[in-house]
Amino acid sequence: IFITDLDGCISMPFIPPKWKVISELKELNERSKTDTTIPPLTICTGRPMPYAEAVYQWMGMYKPFLFESGGGVYDMAENKLHWHPTFDKERERELGELKYHLRKNFIEKYPNTIPEFAKFTDSGIINQDPKVIHEMYPEINEYVGENYPNFEVHYTDVSINVISKSTNKGEGIKFLCQLLGLGLEEVAFIGDTGGDRPGLEIVGKSFAPNNAMKSAKEVSNVMDGEDADAVLEAYKKVIDYNRSL
Repeated sequence: IFITDLDGCISMPFIPPKWKVISELKELNERSKTDTTIPPLTICTGRPMPYAEAVYQWMGMYKPFLFESGGGVYDMAENKLHWHPTFDKERERELGELKYHLRKNFIEKYPNTIPEFAKFTDSGIINQDPKVIHEMYPEINEYVGENYPNFEVHYTDVSINVISKSTNKGEGIKFLCQLLGLGLEEVAFIGDTGGDRPGLEIVGKSFAPNNAMKSAKEVSNVMDGEDADAVLEAYKKVIDYNRSL
């Protein structure tokens, strides 16, 4: 299976996708139904389920996808929702406290900062100004590290996510593989930030777009292209590899 992150890979935040490239990815994914050398496409994103489901549908995907990093898996074919079993009542309680802290100390104090809505297993905040994100991140990371050892903090240029360590993207990909009966060596994954690194470190083939953060590039095969162009480039490399066997 070929798993792609969304922001920074399939598209860049707050700008339209590269529809021509998306169409080619969609066409290849459709051919995966009859050509075993083409792995099916799916998603692993920190975004909430409704956003991921929308992208999933217009790309014509058909395998279950991961949302909220590794917090949940949605199988559209069976209409089944699988929450990661480690996200229990205690994690839910701690997350509630963290959401309150983020709201009172960051969302209400930094202009144009909003929560990432519709999330159940992690807490995200968004600001379109990277300077604001980079100002908030060290303080949030320090607070979480000192008070909530079961959680970790990841950031992009426009968002900060506080997630349970047991539901990061690495653990999420393991969970998806269990549900699909796949080995990690049968998985390719492309991601662009530190939040993707736990997944990139464990799969059979890891890729990063040229626009990726250093933390993702360090453990990946770096593509020449950026965002969706890089996803298509990596997808074709995996197909070529499969056809060489």
